Amino acid sequence: MNPTLLSRREMLRSAAAGFGWLAFNGLHSAHATPNNPLAPIAPHFRPRAKRVIFLFMSGGPSQVDTFDYKPELTKKHNVKVSTAADGPVLFQSPWEFRPRGQSGMMVSDLLPHIAQHADDLCVINSMHTDHGAHPEAILQMNTGSFLFARPSVGSWVTYGLGTENQSLPGFITISPQFAGGGALKHSSGFLPAACAGTQISDGGPGNGAPPASLKDYKLPFMQNAQLDATAQRHQLDLLAKLNAERLRHDPANDAIEGIMQSAELAFKMQREMPEVMSIAKESPKTLELYGIGDGKPTDHFGRACLMARRFTEAGVRFVQVNHAFWDDHTEIVKNHPMHALETDQPVGALLADLKQRGLLDDTLVLWGGEFGRPPLLNKNKGRDHNNAGFSMWLAGGGSRGGIRYGSTNETGANAEQDKVHLHDLHATMLHLLGLDHERLTYRYAGRDFRLTDVHGRVVKGVLA
Repeated sequence: MNPTLLSRREMLRSAAAGFGWLAFNGLHSAHATPNNPLAPIAPHFRPRAKRVIFLFMSGGPSQVDTFDYKPELTKKHNVKVSTAADGPVLFQSPWEFRPRGQSGMMVSDLLPHIAQHADDLCVINSMHTDHGAHPEAILQMNTGSFLFARPSVGSWVTYGLGTENQSLPGFITISPQFAGGGALKHSSGFLPAACAGTQISDGGPGNGAPPASLKDYKLPFMQNAQLDATAQRHQLDLLAKLNAERLRHDPANDAIEGIMQSAELAFKMQREMPEVMSIAKESPKTLELYGIGDGKPTDHFGRACLMARRFTEAGVRFVQVNHAFWDDHTEIVKNHPMHALETDQPVGALLADLKQRGLLDDTLVLWGGEFGRPPLLNKNKGRDHNNAGFSMWLAGGGSRGGIRYGSTNETGANAEQDKVHLHDLHATMLHLLGLDHERLTYRYAGRDFRLTDVHGRVVKGVLA
């Protein structure tokens, strides 16, 4: 038995004991057992969200071309900031910003479908993080640290809450190979292996290049070529008896517990996962909403977003949908519209679909990249990296819709007012899920670790 896991779950039982609302969300701490890290667990306090969909726009979308309206930048258009002949110049957004929805939120024409949901968006215009290089920034966005290998955000959420469907993983990441950062960005680190992200890819070569066909997302080893379901069940029962006997003599062997848990979950996934991943029974209207169809630029990401809705509906705790690569150092006026064309309609469809199904109220949707881009145009007609000030948005799950929180300076270069660090974003996300980021800890190598390390504060201004 894992004493660290037991102490954590006992802590959660104690924390939940004083709340009469426990039956309200169907999470009973009595279900949490040391040998099942995916069992549902009561949060620390009443949650606003039950699950998360993270739409990760890897590479860094430009905030001044999407959600950070800067009229002062227009006034300073083409002003040089360097004495070099080919040095960068301040560059206004080539896409017009317009007031959207009843809130009048200013959103760029680059993302017209997302803009239709302005009243549901909580745009944080004052994000900042610690590193301006992709590998490090991607890791920090996904794990909270760029210096060390740490568990991913999805793993922490799954560890803290378990998952609602015991036949599916708690954390699923779609097309992670396109987003950079390697396997560490969805790893469980020192947390139980069952909390790691289950990867769903589309058969690409794994180096960021698209596969020959973008039609089908795949999960390997979903079928057993040698045994049918009945024979597999007998095989697993025998293995479980043998492993249980070993555990009786070696009760602290986490590796054996992990193998037993993985085998059972894999067997359940073989039966349920193909059905959840399939979109064959979705209506033509839904497929059209997401932009799914042969030859459409939205087909690939549209399938991913629709799958995310299906996983969410089926009880998966954390789904990450990855898109790349918004790293437009060259010809941003040409390249940013291509990324937007691929993602804007599917994201807008996801928000609309979640809302009409009543899922947006308790599903937190997060959109953004590992950093943003400066208000400058370089000699290659692109924008470089900017981790000092950028935008991300939340929707649903107890976030406050129709607002812009915080701001950058007059040109959009640096976060200035109500600054929100990445650690603050993580703390706020956990808070909306009913988890105290200072109490969600795991003892490893002689100390207690947490997602936010020794940092982070809940940003109360973004809460509904």
